[in-house]
Amino acid sequence: MDLELKGLNVIVTGATKGIGRAIAETFAQEGAQVAICARNAEAVVQTVATLKAYGVDALGAALDVADRDALQGWVRQVAVQWGGLDIVVGNVSALAIGQDEQSWRTEFETDLMGTVHLVDAAMPFLEASRAASIVAISSVSGREIDFAAGPYGTFKAAIVHYIQGLAFQLAEKGIRANAVSPGNVYFAGGVWENIKENNPELYANALALNPTGRMGRPDEIGRAVAFIASPAASFISGTNLVVDGALTRGVQL
Repeated sequence: MDLELKGLNVIVTGATKGIGRAIAETFAQEGAQVAICARNAEAVVQTVATLKAYGVDALGAALDVADRDALQGWVRQVAVQWGGLDIVVGNVSALAIGQDEQSWRTEFETDLMGTVHLVDAAMPFLEASRAASIVAISSVSGREIDFAAGPYGTFKAAIVHYIQGLAFQLAEKGIRANAVSPGNVYFAGGVWENIKENNPELYANALALNPTGRMGRPDEIGRAVAFIASPAASFISGTNLVVDGALTRGVQL
């Protein structure tokens, strides 16, 4: 299947490792130009080099998506440099599961408002695109109560609501909006590797919940995001695509 991504301009936030990097690399493999951001400048440079090795143009910036002005300024800069934007993917998460006030504020500013500010900055350029698509990375923790109940789960659920609202509001402009909710995803340097090393009981319990007997891989999420963002999914909007290996048991109506 041709996803029709070749030549499109894509932004992915939080894309130097794990799920975000897999998303960015999948778009590059499909021939899209990809701009990424993350807080670690060295990691951004290295990731941009990897993306360019696929034969596409790539841009990167070191910034914190909780900094509205920095994020929106960069989005506009990318759009001007490339002459437009077609797809934006909000991937960054604070991964805050504490019950303290700071955890709530951090999750709000990073996960929810980082997505809102990304979309707001991109909107004038998406309105001019013939393949406009918005994707936000949520989580199965936004669908059901698990160990991440609290700030993380709450704002992941809010992201799904926000995206479905956008899909309805923007449909007449030809702009699609979808969420993707990964289950537990294991990768080197990721949260589940840390849990495996420091809280083996929690890791074993989480692994046992998945009937596949394993956790997901970043590339499996990356391909799901590339598809639902692509023109090949032109009539899919307002959905929450769960990619979890049948981990969750609630019926999504």
